[in-house]
Amino acid sequence: MIMYGGVMLDNTLVFDIETVPDIDAGIRLYGLDDLPPAQVVKAMQAIRREKTGGSDFLPLYLHRVVAISIGLRTREEFRIWSLGDEKSTEQELVQRFFTGIERYDPVLVSWNGTGFDLPVLHYRSLLQNVSARGYWEVGDKDREYRWNNYLNRFHWRHIDLMDVLAAFQMRGRAPLDEIAVMLGFPGKLGMSGGKVWESWLDGGIDDIRNYCETDVLNTFLVYLHFEKMRGLLDEAAFSTEKQRLIEFLEAADQGHLQEFL
Repeated sequence: MIMYGGVMLDNTLVFDIETVPDIDAGIRLYGLDDLPPAQVVKAMQAIRREKTGGSDFLPLYLHRVVAISIGLRTREEFRIWSLGDEKSTEQELVQRFFTGIERYDPVLVSWNGTGFDLPVLHYRSLLQNVSARGYWEVGDKDREYRWNNYLNRFHWRHIDLMDVLAAFQMRGRAPLDEIAVMLGFPGKLGMSGGKVWESWLDGGIDDIRNYCETDVLNTFLVYLHFEKMRGLLDEAAFSTEKQRLIEFLEAADQGHLQEFL
């Protein structure tokens, strides 16, 4: 969390994940051993439509994590990257995420992290034998976490911007892309969550990781507006943070970051 008038109180970690259907779990749950992968997913979606009466969006525990992107603001710098590399396993990606929380003890910032990203990471941690002790602390060993932890929806150690700005009401929720564009930021650059599975089938993990990073950038910029709105950034500090981000993007040599700039 950034605070001026002297001191920045906390590291800030903005994050986003991208997922594809968990084919292995679908096979085990629904007995789909005799189908090729693409047909397994179609069968999983058909089963989901039957259960929901129309939606084929899979339950959160059937989402396999293929990318996690991070924007980290420390006292010294802001930087953005995707965890692991193109060949990293899901276990490695998820473990790195929670190890980072242990290391930096940050304020987490997300867009719909409460409704999607974190529950998915919970289920995948369970499946992949991931250790996340610091994240799950609620005050049993560290009293500070009793009143401000990552799990309580109304605490500030995790700020789900979509949830907070909607006043914790479903009818107030909005897409990140539209809020980012409304504020004058790029929003999505050709990719969307609905295209991730197709891109994955085509071997487009690089495109998925790049897309995830631009979502983090949009989220961070919305977060700066939020911090200014609630009085934790004055106009000078707000401009400084935006300029710091611009300088980071100017120095980056990745095409998607240059396009975002």
